[in-house]
Amino acid sequence: MSTAIESSTQPVSASPVVPAERRATSLILRAREFGIFGVLFLFVLFTSIAQPRFLSLQNIKFILIDTTVFALLAIGETLVIVSRNVDLSVGSVLGVAAFVSSNLYQIDPGISIIVVFAVGIGVGLACGLGNGILVAFGKVPSLVVTLATLYIIRGLDVLIVGGNQVVANALPSSFLAVASGSVLGIPVISIIVAAMVLLAAYYLRNFRSGRDLYAIGSNPSAAQLVGIPTSKRVLIAFVISGALAGLAGVIWASYYGTINSTAGNGYELQVVAAVVVGGVAIFGGSGSVVGAAIGALLLNTINSALYVLGVSAFWDQAIAGLLLLVAISLDKGIASYLAKVLRGRSRNHGA
Repeated sequence: MSTAIESSTQPVSASPVVPAERRATSLILRAREFGIFGVLFLFVLFTSIAQPRFLSLQNIKFILIDTTVFALLAIGETLVIVSRNVDLSVGSVLGVAAFVSSNLYQIDPGISIIVVFAVGIGVGLACGLGNGILVAFGKVPSLVVTLATLYIIRGLDVLIVGGNQVVANALPSSFLAVASGSVLGIPVISIIVAAMVLLAAYYLRNFRSGRDLYAIGSNPSAAQLVGIPTSKRVLIAFVISGALAGLAGVIWASYYGTINSTAGNGYELQVVAAVVVGGVAIFGGSGSVVGAAIGALLLNTINSALYVLGVSAFWDQAIAGLLLLVAISLDKGIASYLAKVLRGRSRNHGA
């Protein structure tokens, strides 16, 4: 949100926020994020009471692996959204990367798994680079660019795949083990992605280039005036988002085994909803990667609960859309409150 100020953001305003107001602002923003834990806990509690098998080890593992894919997409989406942009092409990028990378095994069964991952990440990186150049240097609104590339990439995916598909029997056990391997019942890939989430959060909070994204999202014009290379930062955010979507595509292929042209369909809404529900302001300038990952966990938990309870899958997107609407309305209310506080502070200083 453009008016929000948090500890990880360096505002361009010359006058500092007094301690009492800083504490109030921090409290509001933290309550916004920690509220997700409360919703998640209550949802798990009531669902497990209604259907005890919801907490089975197999179902928990399914939720964690599914969340892993969305958490990867959420990391990149967070970088883009805090800079006051959006990437709607992540689902299409995941789909094409999943097929292109896994199809390599049908061309050369002995190919190195490292090469497969490199190709998937490379596909995503190329897509992110194209989006970033158009947004950062072409000055085309990100909503327009990524909505267009969503359909362009999906169309290319359909052309590449055609009526074909990659099936699990064509994939080596070493590749399928990427998503299925676990330690003490916890998927290894989930542990790795959790570490990536923490590293991304550390980067945004402690590195200048990360804090610059918050400054750009808070006030793009002011950020440019103080010397922040806004175009470069936005370009890098889109490139990272694309590369992570490519990586998520390879992991998706490893987990599901059967890949066709529908892979990743509709993921863009789920990812944006997870990020915004997790406390990242759709208006840019505030939020955290950790909150976005928790938002992804919440949405995947809800989807799994609906399945376990026998509720139609058509409710998945309806609930995601509702949570997105509530989160945006809440962010708008917080932004208005903080703006009122800051205006009051300015009047007091002026007096």
